[in-house]
Amino acid sequence: MTEEQKLSYYINKSANLNNQAFDKKIRIAILGSFTLNGLAEIMQVKCAEKKIQCVTYVGGYNQYNQEILNSASDLYKFNPDITFLFIDARAALKDLFHHPYSISQEERKQFVDTKTQEILNLAKKFSETTKSKLVLANFNTPTFSPYGIFENKTEFGFKRMLYEINTKLEDALLNSDSVYIYDFAHFVIKFGEKNVFDYKQFFFGDMKISLDYIPYLATNLMSYVIAYSGMTKKCIVLDLDNTLWGGIVGEDGFNGIKLGPEPPGNAFVEFQKILLSLHQRGIILAINSKNNYDDAIKVIKEHPYMILREEHFASLKINWNDKVSNMKEIANEINIGLDGIAFFDDDPVNREYMQINLPQVLTVNLPQDPSEFVNVLQNMNEFSVLNITNEDQQRGKMYAEQRKRSELEKSAPDLEDFLKQLDLKVSIKNANEFTIPRISQLTLKTNQFNLTTKRYQENDIRKLSEDKNFLVGCAQVQDKFGDNGITGVFIVQKENQKEWRIDTFLLSCRVMGREIEKGILSHIVNKAKNNNVEKIKAQFIPTEKNKPIENFLPDCGFKKEGDFWVYYVKSSFVIPDCLTVSVE
Repeated sequence: MTEEQKLSYYINKSANLNNQAFDKKIRIAILGSFTLNGLAEIMQVKCAEKKIQCVTYVGGYNQYNQEILNSASDLYKFNPDITFLFIDARAALKDLFHHPYSISQEERKQFVDTKTQEILNLAKKFSETTKSKLVLANFNTPTFSPYGIFENKTEFGFKRMLYEINTKLEDALLNSDSVYIYDFAHFVIKFGEKNVFDYKQFFFGDMKISLDYIPYLATNLMSYVIAYSGMTKKCIVLDLDNTLWGGIVGEDGFNGIKLGPEPPGNAFVEFQKILLSLHQRGIILAINSKNNYDDAIKVIKEHPYMILREEHFASLKINWNDKVSNMKEIANEINIGLDGIAFFDDDPVNREYMQINLPQVLTVNLPQDPSEFVNVLQNMNEFSVLNITNEDQQRGKMYAEQRKRSELEKSAPDLEDFLKQLDLKVSIKNANEFTIPRISQLTLKTNQFNLTTKRYQENDIRKLSEDKNFLVGCAQVQDKFGDNGITGVFIVQKENQKEWRIDTFLLSCRVMGREIEKGILSHIVNKAKNNNVEKIKAQFIPTEKNKPIENFLPDCGFKKEGDFWVYYVKSSFVIPDCLTVSVE
């Protein structure tokens, strides 16, 4: 065990975080039916490593039920952003944990239904009382059963009881955007029951999880912090030689590289398969390789065991330029911040060069053995998300289409001609059950073209959309190359009959620079005009990242009056010639 994996390392380090500078802040509550010593301190350190100030609240021993049910409890006074709840199977099942067969099969089924509903009621109460995300750990199935090897011949036995509770909870919370299931059962399987649980600790101080494995648990839980804080990496940039295949194609040739069913080539195939699964989920892929373009692209296009093909990459920087310059160009082409990129390269020299010159990029330290690449990728929590929308699943295809747009832009004589050739169509949609998840996601993730960078969870958007004093909508953008999906969001507060205020106005970086924002604004202005509104006001709240929207309001005719920019609704807003705007 390395020093960084020991609880003592985090306890000592947590005491020296006061002088550190932070970019974000998060409030985390930890509740449980057993003691979780050290977890709060580790979370503080791990958050600090990502420049997040973590303030923690640890509930009283086995007091989770009282604290959730009491609206005036210290838990609610703390006002957490994320709450982790661990309920031990022993605590949940009580005497039935040791004597499940003391009651009939039907009574066991009834108990499962009752216990499941009890936990769901607890989650409901919590969600109704606070905006905090609740992360509920499921139950691990103990290896021991009173029936021993006959357990699997017993209808609705002990293990089945726990499985059914887990399944029923999962099904009931499937569409919840406030309660999530943490797969604690998988955590135990991964590290082993005899390692995770320290029964000497348990009997001495009800500390169920071994102190040696609390740091591993904290690493798992950081996935929720990363996702909640909007720090998910959007793009994986990959080297080629000895990263996506074994060997150097310029030296070993097309037939000499290691890629296929035999070791070590099968390790690279498996690595590519995992990368493809992330791509299909919405992670952007790109190449940054010092190589001869013709040699490398031939492998990508023609090698029979290549899993990732040209269409899977949003950018291909295959040249002899330095990788830092290439990385900047990739970020510019894809239009994402460098802090949204994870870089995979087998060469430690290239990695160090990237870390020194572009520390914003997450440079992943790949092991020398390619068989470990998959393990490294699968254990990263930087790609964690709380929701996956249809736009996410289509993102890979969308960025492949974006490459075609870039080619058209380069060939067009000027920007105006390029935009006209795109045949841009903007469809304005109201917030509804189908669009709300994406609207929320965009408010949480969009930093560059975002007037106020206000963040809204799904429940927030849902409440605003149901409020007659708010106008909540989004924009879907299409062009000759394909569908960009929902890429724009607006939230307008109707302050009174004569005055509206733009609360939120944002555009995905995917469609920046195409006048889309003016199409969305035209809808807001025309809507205001039809309701006899005299003026629309808005604020620009500057951040480190939203400079691209700095001049949007004055460029569209807004005048500065005190703390606000004001647009007087005298006539319809003129839509640029390159756009067709429709309202659904």
